[in-house]
Amino acid sequence: MNANELREKTPDQLREELANLKKESFNLRFQQATGQLENPAQIRAARRNAARVKTILNEKAKSAAE
Repeated sequence: MNANELREKTPDQLREELANLKKESFNLRFQQATGQLENPAQIRAARRNAARVKTILNEKAKSAAE
């Protein structure tokens, strides 16, 4: 997922995407705690994707306020 794809989405779609990423992050942390996680880099990627979505949401909110 890249920033250009996210900028094309509406704020509601972005909030939904953020919720999905948070659920994915939780599931990955749970897998890690139980020793079932095969690729630890997935945790980092999910966290960064969530941050990317938050950044785009903040950009959209700022531009709407102006």
